[in-house]
Amino acid sequence: MKKLSGIVCLSLLAGTAMAQVPEDVLKYSWGPTNQSARINAVGGAMGALGGDISALYSNPAGLGFYKTTDIVVSPGFNFLKNKGNFRGTDTTSNESKFGLGPTGVVFGWPKHTQSKWRSSSFSIGVNRTVNFNNKIAYTGYNDFSSFGEVYASEAASRSQQSGETLEDMLYNKTVSYGTQMGIYTYLIDPIVDQNGETVVGALSQYDLIHNGGDFFVKQDRFIETSGGITDLALGFASNYNDKVYIGGSLGIPIVNYKRNTTLLETDATGNTNNNFDFAELKESYSTRGAGFNLKLGTIFKPSELIRVGLTVHTPTWYSLTDGYDATLRVNTEAYNSGTKEVNVTRDLNSGQKPTYKYELTSPWRFMVSGAYVLHEVEDVSKQRGFITADIEYVTHKSNKFRGISEEDGGDGYEYTAENGVIKDYYKNAFNFRLGGELKFTTLMTRLGFAYYGNPYADKALKANQMFISGGLGYRNKGFFVDLTYVHALQKDISFPYRLSDKPNTFANLRGTGSNISLTFGIKI
Repeated sequence: MKKLSGIVCLSLLAGTAMAQVPEDVLKYSWGPTNQSARINAVGGAMGALGGDISALYSNPAGLGFYKTTDIVVSPGFNFLKNKGNFRGTDTTSNESKFGLGPTGVVFGWPKHTQSKWRSSSFSIGVNRTVNFNNKIAYTGYNDFSSFGEVYASEAASRSQQSGETLEDMLYNKTVSYGTQMGIYTYLIDPIVDQNGETVVGALSQYDLIHNGGDFFVKQDRFIETSGGITDLALGFASNYNDKVYIGGSLGIPIVNYKRNTTLLETDATGNTNNNFDFAELKESYSTRGAGFNLKLGTIFKPSELIRVGLTVHTPTWYSLTDGYDATLRVNTEAYNSGTKEVNVTRDLNSGQKPTYKYELTSPWRFMVSGAYVLHEVEDVSKQRGFITADIEYVTHKSNKFRGISEEDGGDGYEYTAENGVIKDYYKNAFNFRLGGELKFTTLMTRLGFAYYGNPYADKALKANQMFISGGLGYRNKGFFVDLTYVHALQKDISFPYRLSDKPNTFANLRGTGSNISLTFGIKI
């Protein structure tokens, strides 16, 4: 049994606030940024390298190595396989999608030979930096908790504090839609406890409360996500005396995210007279919006063989709009004959799909990079390869939501509780990338490795991402093409629901993935 205590149920704090669960902010900041095939092949370790359009999204100082113009296109294909272990049961799911890596143009031009500013460059590119396409499924048997308790807990708390009845809470915009749906379908209702007192409870807990433990349900969870972050970027860099390279880029990430989830709970006791047969919750989320960020960097060449890179990525300041809808179907057997169904848009919000506007600030990133170049000379045809590495520090604890006032089109909700939980829930983490290339005249071979550390503060939550990569490249007469394969090994967690009054149960997720990327271009 996997349980975790002390986590606030963020998604149900208020009916007017479409509060995200803690893991949701990770989709903007945890894991690799998609790069060109050449850079993917060396583990994404770009911070001390140059001469690649991926510098726009890593260390823009690398654009300073350009003295000619490149036009680049980078298609790719992703395949993911996930395995979820929930309460001792394993489930697998698969997903595959095409994608687009850094595509655009880099303009480089040399300056007068008498100037120590040897060259400058400007670049414009588009890149699907993050791919959300994924499917996750897990199932298990639970004699410990029910998702109906989430709604019962909110209703009971309001009843105790203000004396509200369940009828008062239905259609009340300050009550979460989940609790309203629970009331509507009789998933939660007043029941009599062991002391003969009438309390608000979850009917899926009926026998547990009355008969001292006859509670056993099968729980199935399915999550499908799609979309991604498409990043438009503008970058500029200069080269001082072929020793110091400085650059900066402006990123405009455009977010398009969709998530459809199903949580099905069915009675596994075999008892057809315990007032609970099944409860099925289907939810659909969407997030759209855009933001902006800055990337600033420099690369030093203290000797002809060594390069050192320093990079800072500011947070991305997002302005986002969430859409939400949900349907709850419940069969309470003899308690309320037949199946009762409620839909948020249709039955609880006057036919209008709920939307929520808010702002999100992503983490800072600080990167130190190094590279050792074999036979470093200005004539790249005589270079024989390189070894390169990045160490990156990401401030996951600084993720922050900000509400938007009603005057500006928001609902005025303050995310104080959510931001407090984020600080407790996450920890800052290190990422490591390492790779190398060997060049044989017009052909190149590459290998790489990347590790992205656990962002969760609680030691019970095990998560990391590892990527092993290899690729080939060809360059001749102004034409170049790179082909790369990346194998992903990912570990994460998923909570089907959260309770504030008892330990939480969660699934351990293990994913394997394959990415094939191709980059080709021409020099002008």
